[in-house]
Amino acid sequence: MGRVAALGLAALSLSVVPALSQDVDRMDQVIRASADQDAFSGSVLVARNGEVLLDRGYGLANREWGIANAGDTRFRLASVSKQFTAAAVMILKERGLVDLDAPVKTWLPDAPAAWDGVTARRLLNHTAGTPDFTRFEDYEALKTQATTVEALVARFRDRPLDFQPGERFAYSNSGYILLTALIEKASGQTYADFVRENLFQPLGMSDSGYDDHAVVLPRRASGYVPTDDGVENADYVDMSVPQGAGGLYSTTRDLLKWELGLFGGRVLQSSSLTELITPGRGDYALGLEVKTDGADTIVSHSGGIEGFNTYLAHDLSKGMTVVVLGNLNGAAPEKLGGELMTLARGGTVTLQGERQAVALAPETLRTYEGVYELAPNFALTLSLVNGTLTAQATGQKPLELSAEATDAFFLSAMDAQIVFTRDTTGAITGLVLHQGGREMPAKKRP
Repeated sequence: MGRVAALGLAALSLSVVPALSQDVDRMDQVIRASADQDAFSGSVLVARNGEVLLDRGYGLANREWGIANAGDTRFRLASVSKQFTAAAVMILKERGLVDLDAPVKTWLPDAPAAWDGVTARRLLNHTAGTPDFTRFEDYEALKTQATTVEALVARFRDRPLDFQPGERFAYSNSGYILLTALIEKASGQTYADFVRENLFQPLGMSDSGYDDHAVVLPRRASGYVPTDDGVENADYVDMSVPQGAGGLYSTTRDLLKWELGLFGGRVLQSSSLTELITPGRGDYALGLEVKTDGADTIVSHSGGIEGFNTYLAHDLSKGMTVVVLGNLNGAAPEKLGGELMTLARGGTVTLQGERQAVALAPETLRTYEGVYELAPNFALTLSLVNGTLTAQATGQKPLELSAEATDAFFLSAMDAQIVFTRDTTGAITGLVLHQGGREMPAKKRP
């Protein structure tokens, strides 16, 4: 069944190889700093060219029974699933069953006229304009009810597009519901069967599949959520809802097999792989984010669903793979994933408790005052109050900032940092907020 059918990675050996002990020790220290605060619970794997450097579980897969997380614990992948959906579409393209630039009505004849410009490519890179059904007011009420792909499409098919197809980027889970329908129409199989037979089985990913709450699945992690009263069981979501937008489960070890297969040219033809990782608008390609860091290219995706947050990344140049699968909702998996990739590539990571404040003159602190727009209707207001620089987000309380260096500050109340940007004349033009593994730029208002 195409090139992927010839792959024989089932016997792939994931051996742990010697590495600089301080590198792995530092990785473990960074993870434990989060796990010890009960901000992270899950499994982590870091590998170089397929050779495992770190493969450990942190916290509990099931808190009721005290069962620990491990490398073979199965986690819901949430939106990390999208790259598998994208690869499935590319396989169908290679078989001549899908044209990425043909209207989606080619496979869904009853599609509304407004979707004439909606193509598989635009669905894959989130430029189709389909409104995201997970943001609808009735989503919370409907997420617990079993459904079908057809019924999910019906939730948004008669709503106006958010914008004309191709006009801009807007992340939409609805697009990947439509891609699920496309895969099923073009292949004649269910989505679950297609990804199992064409992706998981050929790569020897025996611990991966489409999740189903009713199935007794060995080593499946339970999902949790932090609250003011402590950790609680996450809300129930019927797994017929996420489909190709986020319905798969896997393990850290299986996801290493996936990265080796995908980027080793064993899943797609080279031209298809290039197409898969070519960004459309911004950094988003087809089911994957692609960013450059100097001469290196890092391909990644994160995910979040009730009780689970996930992160998967691969450095194409250095062959580094980082997998962080968490069963406690929060920003930790994506943040840790970015930090582990930094360490794996030879960089350094400073933990919140290791930051050292330095004194800056009041006249220097005063130059940072102003309003910095992070998003429409959301800004950071920086003010000098009694000799201390504070940052107040829209609708929130002011928080104190401490300087690490000129133009570099950190918040003592949370793990977040602010770095100011300047133009060629030295004038401050904006800032970048670093929080939860993300970089959020903001321009300074005149």
